[in-house]
Amino acid sequence: FSDPFLNRRRANDFIQADTRLRAITQERIRERSKAPQEHQRELCEDYYPCEMYAFRHGYAAAYKHYFGGRRRTK
Repeated sequence: FSDPFLNRRRANDFIQADTRLRAITQERIRERSKAPQEHQRELCEDYYPCEMYAFRHGYAAAYKHYFGGRRRTK
């Protein structure tokens, strides 16, 4: 005879694994769809002079100073 119910510990282990997987999936979705300001800040953080400028004037001003005049071409 098999008991159809799980004890609390086994049930929680099962639910938590699913929750972690869902959290990882949501994080990957967020990584793909970043806000423009976050994308600009990351670009500025990767370029040392821009990052130093940002410490004094803010990331928006630093991005505009170093990357604002460039236009992308296809």
